[in-house]
Amino acid sequence: MSAGIMQLPTTPRLIAGQFCSDGFELAFDQACGDWLDAQPDLPVIACGMVGSAQGWREAAYRETPASVNELSAALQTVRSVRGVTVHIIPGVLQRSTLPNVMRGEETQVLGVLAGMDAGQSSQQLLIGLPGSHSKWVQVERGRIVHFDTFMTGELYAALCAHTILGRTMQPSEAFDEQAFDRGLSIALSDAGSAGPLSTIFSTRTLGLTGQLAASAQPDYLSGLLIGHELGAIARLHLHNHEQLPAVILIGSDSLCTRYARGLAVCGF
Repeated sequence: MSAGIMQLPTTPRLIAGQFCSDGFELAFDQACGDWLDAQPDLPVIACGMVGSAQGWREAAYRETPASVNELSAALQTVRSVRGVTVHIIPGVLQRSTLPNVMRGEETQVLGVLAGMDAGQSSQQLLIGLPGSHSKWVQVERGRIVHFDTFMTGELYAALCAHTILGRTMQPSEAFDEQAFDRGLSIALSDAGSAGPLSTIFSTRTLGLTGQLAASAQPDYLSGLLIGHELGAIARLHLHNHEQLPAVILIGSDSLCTRYARGLAVCGF
């Protein structure tokens, strides 16, 4: 169901000898049918928006702090047309003045924790999951205790595609490290103290004044936004904990490369 619950298959077809038109059943069969044909007894675990109120079966949020045991105790199940039981993991809710939620990332985080020894998992750790909605998850003693969300990836895509900033950009397949690092440094400098709503306009003005090539503008903007995100994370942790924690990144190689450069600049 990698395409998301808003883009489920719509063409009916036979599944396990039954004519089926249910989008979730169709997506499940498309994603896992070959595996289940070969090994019908494979356990099936699903996470993410498949457990939302608009999903296949709602798996209500569990509140922080949350552990493997607490989330597994709240699994929801669906019996598929194939006769296979699908176990759906609930997301995590953090109640505060500004509530926060995640679905899917909690499973990735708990997977990382499961691979650690007792000594490692007992330490304070920050797990970053960069993406459309980047998550920064604090874990202590094997439990998710706090997390912050930054809509960096979605904002970047929207700025490039739907604002004046994108009009002067020239997409490039190569990563322009110099332009990215320039954006990082601006976001973390005194000039960046005005915040991203101000600094992002420099993507256009540097281009108009001949100081930033059109092909460099996308990576410059990426560096700006990631720099503002990581600067905020660093300030939050220094304010609340007086030191920066160890960090583990989970994500694509290309995106984690960008975040690793930014984390190093921020002193992580």
